Amino acid sequence: MWDDRYAVEEYVYGTAPNTFLAEHFQQLPKGKVLCLAEGEGRNAVFLAEQGYDVTAVDNSAIGLEKAQKLAQQRGVEIETIVADLGNFDLGESKWDSIVSIFCHLPPAMRQGVHAQIPNALKPNGVFLLEAYCPKQLEYKTGGPQVVEMTVSLKNLENEIQGLDCLMMHETERDVTEGIFHTGLGAVVQLIAKR
Repeated sequence: MWDDRYAVEEYVYGTAPNTFLAEHFQQLPKGKVLCLAEGEGRNAVFLAEQGYDVTAVDNSAIGLEKAQKLAQQRGVEIETIVADLGNFDLGESKWDSIVSIFCHLPPAMRQGVHAQIPNALKPNGVFLLEAYCPKQLEYKTGGPQVVEMTVSLKNLENEIQGLDCLMMHETERDVTEGIFHTGLGAVVQLIAKR
């Protein structure tokens, strides 16, 4: 599905970074950042432009090819890894930050990824997430079409153990990021520290 979605010339989620990330990236310690389900690379490239050492993982080779093209155009370097997050090992004390922007996964896969995050972060490492929450299904302005693929506060409270929460809430905001995220959206936002 994702290869098909990305197999067009335009960047379907745009080339500007996610607004929540752009507003809060200063809370990410400088160093190695892992971007989950990074797609066409807009967030990874933005972070590289801010001086981070960025690795982008996604299951779409086509998306990540576009990410490398965008990085080249912007004069920065990113590492890309084509992988299924269902069996991707985040490692131990490997990342200064992990970023998850609209990374919508089936519940079991999401739980498996989230369970790895605390140990994958270095001490004082930061996890930043924005995702559509269940209320988003009422808006029809982007994101998953089934509630199981959304992320709720309760999901995060249960799945992210062992981190100190700096911010965690559900809110509504205008999400205009490419052609598939357009309009008022219901999102959950999290910043947490190891």
